[in-house]
Amino acid sequence: MEEQQAEAAGEHEFGAGILHVFGRQLKLCRERAELDRAELGTRTGYSASTIASFEQGRRIPPPRFIDTADEVLDAGGVLKAGKGEVARAQYPAFFRDAARLEAKAAALHVYATKAVPGLLQTEEYARAVFTMWRPLLEEEIVGQRVEARLARQDTFTRTPLPTISFVIEEFVLRRPLGGRAVMRGQLEQILLHGHRRNVEIQVMPIEREEHAGLDGPFTLIETEEGQRIAYVEAYRDSRLYTERRSVREIEEQYGLLRAQALTPRESLALVEKLLGER
Repeated sequence: MEEQQAEAAGEHEFGAGILHVFGRQLKLCRERAELDRAELGTRTGYSASTIASFEQGRRIPPPRFIDTADEVLDAGGVLKAGKGEVARAQYPAFFRDAARLEAKAAALHVYATKAVPGLLQTEEYARAVFTMWRPLLEEEIVGQRVEARLARQDTFTRTPLPTISFVIEEFVLRRPLGGRAVMRGQLEQILLHGHRRNVEIQVMPIEREEHAGLDGPFTLIETEEGQRIAYVEAYRDSRLYTERRSVREIEEQYGLLRAQALTPRESLALVEKLLGER
């Protein structure tokens, strides 16, 4: 437990350090431009209190704010240069490299066994997941993790459109994490994403007698350059695999999972049925 707490503290210190450095840079650029927080907020679409939170390192500024602020404050790219580090600070250490690859992937294929995949989660569902985390996360960190998870969903609409598929265990959709109202909203969001042209969602029925994914959840990532990578989730030991043999083994699992699962059309019909039961 002490090691887990120390690791969590280290992750928080890393993220907090990056955010405080960026916040000081933002404040210096704002003062050099002779704008107060309210004026910068008006020009970027944020309140003065939110600008204060960015400058004090208490809230993670989204990429669009950083781009706009850099131009409004004539920062010459100084703020934009820190965008990557700020983005990395949003995530726990074990997911930072995977998040970087995910944001630029040409294709993503996700197998989920524990909860609805982060890319599909609503704000309420994500908050419930992080609130249940053990050891307990501080409220500030919960808020940061939720914002980061929602920001990842920009990948659905970026250009060029990535190819995205999911295989989700049926019991994940039946477990009402956060309560029935939260789960209803989550199922509705799954339906919305499932009708996107570049997204396919499949459900693995509980009653299947054959199952190729008993080793646990994973994500397959294909980069724009054609490199194929596997991100495998495990308790505090999640890792990326780039060696071709290992990745091919996981790709084979995913191919079998897709064959064993319901088709995308059947899967969305099941989601609609579950919605009708709530």
